[in-house]
Amino acid sequence: MAQARLIDGTAVARRTVEETAKKAAEFTARTGVTPCLATVLVGEDPASVTYVRMKQNRSRKAGIASRHVALPAATTTGELVAVLRELSTDPAVHGILLQHPVGEHIDERAAFEAIAPEKDVDGVTFASFATMSFGLPGFVSCTPGGMLRLLDAYDVDPAGKRAVVVGRSAILGKPAGMLLLARDA
Repeated sequence: MAQARLIDGTAVARRTVEETAKKAAEFTARTGVTPCLATVLVGEDPASVTYVRMKQNRSRKAGIASRHVALPAATTTGELVAVLRELSTDPAVHGILLQHPVGEHIDERAAFEAIAPEKDVDGVTFASFATMSFGLPGFVSCTPGGMLRLLDAYDVDPAGKRAVVVGRSAILGKPAGMLLLARDA
């Protein structure tokens, strides 16, 4: 029987940020362009504000510029979609993260689909889910992708193992299931 091992996610995250910083610096040196991540936050949910601040700080450590768009809680679906479409067409923005939750009055799926797939670094669009599900190049959902990165860092191969995913959300459960299936779990 295999012995339990402690997985140090902080160490893996630190190495990932260091690797990303090197890649960002190489990209900037090669192109003269600094990669830019746009974060979009609707309202002032305290946990969401903290998550966005963490994402901005992590971006800076990785040599990635951060642009934050703060929208009032009363923002409509149409207003949010317009902001996301504008960011999607902005050549200075290379990735977009829409912080959830966005408010019950907003059609979250419509907001996700307003993000250009090539800038959907959170893997939330239908296009991103499809490419991830078929193992094609593209962005995977962040948290499930991070879970697999942890398994890889510790040489844990899910192939042939029984994996249980509790939950079926579009941003965690379903993508986690698809990524594990793609690894023959």
